[in-house]
Amino acid sequence: MAYTAQSKPERGYALSAGQAAKAVCRGTIDVDPEAFTAVAFQTIALSCLDHAAANERAVREGDTEGVHQMCVGLRRLRAAISIFKELLPGPETKAVKTELKWLTEQLGPARDLDVLLEQRVNNEPCIPPIGRDIDLLEADLQAGRDAGLQKAKAAVDGDRYRSLVLCTALWVTNGESSKSAEPLTVARGERRAIEFAAEILDKRSKRISKKIEDIENLDTRQRHKARIAVQKLRYACEFFVGLFRWSQADQGAQALCKHSQELAGSLGRLNDIEVHKRLAATIAHPRKLSRKHAERALAMGFIAGQEQQQVASCIAIAEKTGKQLSSSAKFWQRRR
Repeated sequence: MAYTAQSKPERGYALSAGQAAKAVCRGTIDVDPEAFTAVAFQTIALSCLDHAAANERAVREGDTEGVHQMCVGLRRLRAAISIFKELLPGPETKAVKTELKWLTEQLGPARDLDVLLEQRVNNEPCIPPIGRDIDLLEADLQAGRDAGLQKAKAAVDGDRYRSLVLCTALWVTNGESSKSAEPLTVARGERRAIEFAAEILDKRSKRISKKIEDIENLDTRQRHKARIAVQKLRYACEFFVGLFRWSQADQGAQALCKHSQELAGSLGRLNDIEVHKRLAATIAHPRKLSRKHAERALAMGFIAGQEQQQVASCIAIAEKTGKQLSSSAKFWQRRR
């Protein structure tokens, strides 16, 4: 199902009309090619924060796609902070990052269980020996997802969330880094955004190419870190593409974003498999035995085992898309 971004007036009208909340996707970020780096950060960070906050109603109403979109907005904002970290020294930045991580963790259980249900359990054929066991597992996971949605709702209903949104917006627009008189911080903020963006994109793309060369030998933690690095490159492409307005930039950006999205998808699938493997272990060895425990454990073990057979193909796809990413035209480099 496709979801489109809504303008603030559209969201306000829907709220006043009592319409059901819809998940809101990211909007286009338009950074002025003549902007300084500090202004570019403010534009990007506020857009990401608005994306996350625009899904408040959807989260409150228990919409799983709304939870997902709020998570995406938070990931993009945290990526922006990482990308612009040289502009953001000081304790305020650390406090903001702590709060953003907290909110992400409140949304995580609902999102993780929804992915498992939608991608695996609901699509699993009812094989006779485990058909009833799958139904029992599905009921348990739905209950867990519902509890996760309640946890997410409680988070966005609380004072800590409201303070997070307000304090983050104030930090972006008028934080200590924007008022710093320290010469190096001032110089970094007054650098042209297009120069900063080209340097960041070049550095991050080279780093990922190096990581992906040996993906088959990376352990779970290293693959997870590689996935996060790829996501940050993808977000950086989306943040900065508007800065580069020569003729071949749009085509090059589309190709690089496509390959980085596919690579992130393959690495994300590997991460999901690992998460489900750990979940299978907790279901197989619960702290407290419950009725029909063996049946649920059998069903989850079956799913986890099926997924383990996909690891090799996921790695092969990641290797292929990693090579495509490495060979993609660097749209931030003007071709002569």
